[in-house]
Amino acid sequence: MKKILFLAILAIAQFIVIAQPKYEFRAAWVATAFNIDWPSKTGLSNEQQKAEALAILDMHKDLNMNAIIFQVRPTADAFYPSDLEPWSKYLTGIPGQAPEPFYDPLQFWIDECHQRGMEFHAWLNPFRVSLNASQPLAGNHIAFEQPDWILKYDNKLYFDPGIPEAREFVGKVVKDIVTRYDVDAIHFDDYFYPYPTSIAFPDTASFAKYNRGFQADSKNDWRRENVDIIIKMLNDTIKMTKPWVKFGISPFGVWRNKSDDSRGSDTKAGVTNYDHLFADVIKWQELGWIDYLLPQIYWQIGHSSVDFELLANWWKDHDYNRGMFVGHAVYKSSSTSQVKAWTEPGELPNQIKLLRTIPEISGSGFYSSKHFNRDLLGFQDSLKLHLYQKPAIVPPMKWLDNVKPEAVSKISKSGRKVKWKTVETDFELDKPNLFVVYINNKGEEFNPEDSEALLTIVKSQKIKLAKINIKKRKYEIRVSVLDRLNNESAISEPVEIKL
Repeated sequence: MKKILFLAILAIAQFIVIAQPKYEFRAAWVATAFNIDWPSKTGLSNEQQKAEALAILDMHKDLNMNAIIFQVRPTADAFYPSDLEPWSKYLTGIPGQAPEPFYDPLQFWIDECHQRGMEFHAWLNPFRVSLNASQPLAGNHIAFEQPDWILKYDNKLYFDPGIPEAREFVGKVVKDIVTRYDVDAIHFDDYFYPYPTSIAFPDTASFAKYNRGFQADSKNDWRRENVDIIIKMLNDTIKMTKPWVKFGISPFGVWRNKSDDSRGSDTKAGVTNYDHLFADVIKWQELGWIDYLLPQIYWQIGHSSVDFELLANWWKDHDYNRGMFVGHAVYKSSSTSQVKAWTEPGELPNQIKLLRTIPEISGSGFYSSKHFNRDLLGFQDSLKLHLYQKPAIVPPMKWLDNVKPEAVSKISKSGRKVKWKTVETDFELDKPNLFVVYINNKGEEFNPEDSEALLTIVKSQKIKLAKINIKKRKYEIRVSVLDRLNNESAISEPVEIKL
């Protein structure tokens, strides 16, 4: 009898809605390299590409995600018209070939993201030139103009991070994107110096010419400083161009092992950011060179060498009052996985629940988008019906801007329609960007910090509400303004509506 009662309680507990955060980063990576996520293959028509993009965005919007991390530059190429780099072969199948008839995929993705109230984070790889050195590059590729910048390693091509002009070229690419496109963030992943093989990275010539006084036994420190230099330069470039554009890094899940550094995590990772990729990511966070970290903790809770819970608690100690989110390995979830934890429906939901107990961590990224189209052991239902049942606001970044925008100037209703007006401003940071719509039963106390009161987040200045009850009940609707960095205005007075 006790066992039956326990099982009944457990079953009921699965459907109890735990209070959700009002502010939470919820992003999906959309990878274009190798056509991982989009487009599904090369050579699709423009309309087929657009239809796939809209299906991806609608799927993630339906799951109440609020950001897309889209790979705009997988290998020193472009998913947009550029005077600096050729069109990506992953779009048309031919390096350097533009879509025919012409359209701008990057602009399309940005517009459609923003229309759905989602942020667009432009994901670039800084130094990768080709994922297969034997395949041809476009004829106008910078590699032909500046062959001394290019190194071959593990049958791939890379810009040499030790050459100042190569770093400056990457800076020009980033500035071009930020200048011409309305992106919300620039995003780099874990690839700085390449993951090592048994062969040494061939940067002897650049070290001899540009060592800045580093001795041969300190070459790894020189490599780390090369990456430091470009990160600092890029942040300065982004902020001087558009101060509201964020700069985020999604590093490998282990900075350093404790066996190599007392500050490191108590893990046994075979590769680390600091020692092998030469990326001192927590230094960048601490010095304010970046706005958020999104470490890829792609292991399960309880892993013997790289435990998800242990790592989440290590990274939270290095937020330095900046954004800290966590990347999840959605791609590992499968009933056929050789690792038992990834065959369990609770693994991914439990990771999200764990993160919500850590105040320093305020959201998640999921790699990658295409896996949401398959059986994830009920994860999509867990998000839609439980964990992400309510929308969430992308956490504001107060170090960039902490001024509240002006509240709506007027709110009115007609039947089930509500509309509002805003105050005009010429200051870009304070311009209305999105609107938060709140709802509560008339006569009940309104609490804007309770996520249950948050109905939706929209781009337009009007909304038509759906019917809720057969017998109409009275509700109060309120609206607030979010600016470019998700600072929230004062909330309007309520309008009463029957639904």
